[in-house]
Amino acid sequence: MRKLLLTFFSLALYFITTAQPVFIKDSLNEYIQQGMKDWNIPGLAIAIVKDGKIIFMKGYGVRDVINQEPVNENTLFMIASNSKLFTATALAQLEHDKKLSLNDKIISYFPDFKLYDEHTTQLVTIKDMLSHHLGTKTFQGDFSFWDSKLSRKEIMYKMRYLQPAGEFRVDYGYCNSCFLTAGEIIPKVTGKPWEVYIYDSIITPLGMVNTHTLGYGMAQMPNAAKPYSTSFTNHLTELPYDMVDNLAPAGSLVSCVSDIAKWLMLQLDSGRYQGKTILPWSILQKTRDISTAISSRKSAYLPTHFSGYGLGIFENDYAGKQVFSHTGGAFGFVTNTCFVPEEKLGITILTNQDNQQFFELLRYQILDAYLGVAYTNRSKQFLNGFMHHQADNSATIKALQKRVVGNTTPLPIKAYTGTYENELYGTITITAKENNLYVKFNNHANLSATLQYMDHNDWLLTYNNIAFGIFATNFITENNKIVAVSIKASDFVEYDPYTFTKKNDSNE
Repeated sequence: MRKLLLTFFSLALYFITTAQPVFIKDSLNEYIQQGMKDWNIPGLAIAIVKDGKIIFMKGYGVRDVINQEPVNENTLFMIASNSKLFTATALAQLEHDKKLSLNDKIISYFPDFKLYDEHTTQLVTIKDMLSHHLGTKTFQGDFSFWDSKLSRKEIMYKMRYLQPAGEFRVDYGYCNSCFLTAGEIIPKVTGKPWEVYIYDSIITPLGMVNTHTLGYGMAQMPNAAKPYSTSFTNHLTELPYDMVDNLAPAGSLVSCVSDIAKWLMLQLDSGRYQGKTILPWSILQKTRDISTAISSRKSAYLPTHFSGYGLGIFENDYAGKQVFSHTGGAFGFVTNTCFVPEEKLGITILTNQDNQQFFELLRYQILDAYLGVAYTNRSKQFLNGFMHHQADNSATIKALQKRVVGNTTPLPIKAYTGTYENELYGTITITAKENNLYVKFNNHANLSATLQYMDHNDWLLTYNNIAFGIFATNFITENNKIVAVSIKASDFVEYDPYTFTKKNDSNE
């Protein structure tokens, strides 16, 4: 009997192994190793789910460059916006349980809530928030909110200052504070904070034993990857861990591929895991119905034509199949999850270097293999363009730094000091030491920047957290008096610069 069982399991393992595409069986391991080298990625973890089984799960590289501690299937990464589907699923679950309706207006839960436009304030619903319907630009407001000292309540209050560039329910703009607002309805109807409800209703039933709903104290979590980047330095640089628990429903989950594989298996088995129903199928359906059309144009590089957004999940066609996916980006981490129900295929890839495209190109390479797309080395296809872009950025920064030669500032250095204010952000304080200026961002606990004069009223802005960037900036003057300063942060945070107006000092 034992021999028969061994034979059965051997045959089953043989079938699982041999049924996989040639690329997965013969080339995936080498492809990942080469890609990590090409894109300068210290650590990567991957899991592939197929036909209800984990057919590939492995860690590569290191989670800590200095100590060379290896990545494995339980290594923790910030999964950032991959948290959004958990939030949307929880709210769809509460609708299923008759605790709320996704069409409920936000002001029915928060009567004092306001948006820039009063008409939008009166109409906006939970579903709108989960669908990025405000008409704001992608990432708008995030420089004010990301890593800030603001509470969730304070972020929601400041949303009234987000002036939309587009139209409500017409123009798509990816919005983290929208997801925060939607998630904050959960404690209103359950009495539990978002992080507790998500843990109790999804994380625990799925047995995701290594997953944390908040990122606070990640540096002390066992087997946690450290964050790295090559942005603005062109060499691998360790970054501080992000502190984004104030935006938790939009992106605070910390997890690993062994746990996310369970989440993928639930998605691919209509809400079941290991034969047990965790979530009714109708809840998953609700999250997958397209609420926002994004594009109907054929990609020049990938076999896709249409893309849209459901509730916390993107969806598009790929080689004739319906694909659901999301990426997540925090400083030092970029990650993705992806599932193709028609193929019973799920993929998750987690990395600890944020300035690279390989984490997504690897996903496309795996989709190509399973969906019968002719082989193109996706990594090599995009690598040259990325390297040229990196070289251009590096040359631009070096050229700016060469302009810092001790020129005399147009006005006395003290004229630039003082308190400056932006309606959305709040205040910054600029002080002087010798011929340099120092910026303290008062709504961030540890964020500051140095301003070094170059020439022609241009200053070099360098953040103490290099992930926020290095930029040329300038002061705005009227009648030989400073009236404002323009401050830019990395596009990874927000695309547009902020104008901070100088407040009148009592001694002026």
